[in-house]
Amino acid sequence: MKEHLFLYGPPASGKSTLGGILASRFNLQFSDLDGVIEAAAGKTIPEIFAEEGEQGFRRRELDALRNMVSQAPRVVALGGGALLAPEARKVAEERGIAVALDVPAETLRERAAKARGSRPLAADTAALDRLLEQRAAHYATFPRAASLSGYFTVEARGEHSRMFVGRGMLASAAAWLRTVGCSERVLVVSDTNAGPLYAEKLRDALNAGGFSAELFEFKAGEESKTLATVASIWNACLKAGLTRKDTIVSVGGGVVGDLSGFAAATWMRGIRWINVPTTLLAMVDSSFGGKTGCDLPEGKNLVGAFHQPELVLADTDVLATLPPREFRNGLAEAIKHSIISPDAFADVDCPRPEDSSNGDALSSFVAAAVSVKARIVASDPFEKTGERAKLNLGHTVGHAVEVLTGFRVSHGEAVAIGSVEEARLAERQGLAAAGFGNDIAARFAAAALPVALPKGLSFDDLVPVMMRDKKNSHGRIRYALPFAMGDVRLTSP
Repeated sequence: MKEHLFLYGPPASGKSTLGGILASRFNLQFSDLDGVIEAAAGKTIPEIFAEEGEQGFRRRELDALRNMVSQAPRVVALGGGALLAPEARKVAEERGIAVALDVPAETLRERAAKARGSRPLAADTAALDRLLEQRAAHYATFPRAASLSGYFTVEARGEHSRMFVGRGMLASAAAWLRTVGCSERVLVVSDTNAGPLYAEKLRDALNAGGFSAELFEFKAGEESKTLATVASIWNACLKAGLTRKDTIVSVGGGVVGDLSGFAAATWMRGIRWINVPTTLLAMVDSSFGGKTGCDLPEGKNLVGAFHQPELVLADTDVLATLPPREFRNGLAEAIKHSIISPDAFADVDCPRPEDSSNGDALSSFVAAAVSVKARIVASDPFEKTGERAKLNLGHTVGHAVEVLTGFRVSHGEAVAIGSVEEARLAERQGLAAAGFGNDIAARFAAAALPVALPKGLSFDDLVPVMMRDKKNSHGRIRYALPFAMGDVRLTSP
């Protein structure tokens, strides 16, 4: 498994600062390779350059890197030229993923000027400009990001899934695919919403980057989440010549991810799958965790498989094109996560639809929501202990609302309604304090989400549909009920 995350890029690109933030936020160890070299040598980097030259420094750097990859998984900030030597790059990429931070040259100049003297190869603006010109082609071969707010890993049955949350990642799609060893042939799967916006550009970027990529699109909407659509993706795999060594890349919302992930799980008995969610809902919920599948007329997600995406790229820059209603759908799932684990959102504000172009703030919010799911999925990847079932808060009622309204109520809206109804059910059963349902309702209402059953539907109307829920046991409906903030339990009241 590739355990380590290496942050790479030019001097003054913020590798050490970002590395420390990522490591502390997500409970990973952090190392600054330059700091490790200085500690071992008892000298500063400028002193090493002055006494031993660049060649001597690079020898020390390679030795430190070799030692680093043998240690516990961590986030590592690399020097700006640490992977110039093929041997050093091989050491890093065999045990980790190296991501180059993509920072405007003017910003680098300003930062370097403030730290003059500490970077021997970028001692002044002219030296920095020469270095950037010399290394531009080198940095371009690495997956790039304008910023990263989250790095998550899950392992289940030997399948390893990694998710990155940040900005500016899709431009280097070919390099990202190479980090997980994708072979040449790729089928990009999308729908008629995300396809024209992002999937077509991603396909073209992959082809320009040396892959042989084809695109398959299906009609957007929950009504396409059927076995017939899965069969059409299988047919596209056949036409594209995909073998067991090849890759499906899904680009879109939760429906696209669920269907293409299921197709990847079943084509040739399982091929590599990479997920590129383009909605807030997919980023915080369905894109990560390995649940794939499709609907039947009798209910949602009744057919499917656990198949981990090898890589998930949640590029929050794409959310700028998201319609307000779709944005609120994602807010609903994230608010649900805040009920399950409020501590994860202690320092994060809930965005509004008008904040959809604020990529940095959205990255922090998405990362907080994903951190809740990543922790739970890692502890119970196949729902064997009941821990993962906590993520179904609001879904037992919510899925029934979707089905009985013919999906006129969207998934996020249904989860908001379902979470409130389930909190009120906990109240009626004496499992939650009086007024708890109103408190939950206020959280969703603040995001302009519905909090009451649609007109003409009662709780009793939902029961026949809820009886078909996958969580049920011995003929009894099982809910993930909120007893209090931070206390969600699987129970049959």
